[in-house]
Amino acid sequence: MIARMYQVKRSFRSEFVPIRNLRYHVQIWGEPSASKTPLVMVHGWMDVAASYQFVVDAFSQDHYVIAPDWRGYGKTASGGADNFWFPDYLADLDFLLDHYAPNQQVNLVGHSMGGNVAMLYAGIRPERIRRLVNLEGFGMPATVPAQAPGRYAKWMDELKKLHQGELDMRAYEMVSGVARRLMKTNPRLTNDKAEWLARHWAAENIDGTWNILGDAAHKISNAYLYRLEEVQEIYKRISMPVLAVEASDSSLDLWWKGAYTLEQYHERLKAVPNVEIGHIKNAGHMLHHDQPEALAAMIEQFIA
Repeated sequence: MIARMYQVKRSFRSEFVPIRNLRYHVQIWGEPSASKTPLVMVHGWMDVAASYQFVVDAFSQDHYVIAPDWRGYGKTASGGADNFWFPDYLADLDFLLDHYAPNQQVNLVGHSMGGNVAMLYAGIRPERIRRLVNLEGFGMPATVPAQAPGRYAKWMDELKKLHQGELDMRAYEMVSGVARRLMKTNPRLTNDKAEWLARHWAAENIDGTWNILGDAAHKISNAYLYRLEEVQEIYKRISMPVLAVEASDSSLDLWWKGAYTLEQYHERLKAVPNVEIGHIKNAGHMLHHDQPEALAAMIEQFIA
């Protein structure tokens, strides 16, 4: 029996753009026009651009949406990298905006890791962004310099594990296995959405198995410490209005076990000159999957 699959309301097209010696895959919904501010939507860790389909379908208006697969995710290759550096995402986004919106501002939406990228980019290139929506891009726990020796050692140890094949991504016998994995990670994800998303989140191999479209090198810890003082200085330069959206089920408690709290995140946001906090009920960290209609309405109201 074939599982019921989510029915797309707004179709996308794929484009491949040369960005920093990589062939970047970008999903486009809608058409550009003089009356539309481009809506750029960037995904999170171990996710893909197609993940925004449910939100795009829920929009009440036809937007010109630009959503890239970050390097090493989806259909964008890693370029042979065996680890990834956060500043590269900032530069990739900068090149992407040069390509699609060289002479105009954009509305920028980022989820999780993509939200962190969006917040930093907005403070570095504030003139490029009209409105910013940060979907649970909380940042990381603060660090101290004394952690540096251990962090570098951990990074090198994990690099060795990668090259020894110990960090390879699991293969699934069928695409339905990928869908079940998605629903296990997010119990709110319905079967029809999981079946659709699995075919974009993974790809079929020659032998019929399916592999996640995320480079195993993304599992490696960053060699650099998260320097909160630098982040706060960047936040101070975010000049556009910011909407920081949180799900009702806090993921910070689950991830950090008290090492980094929602209260600490709210304290950091005080550095942003113009920010408001929005809440999505009955949702977890993947709020764009859990409550796409509520999120779409919140985004449209904010960027209107």
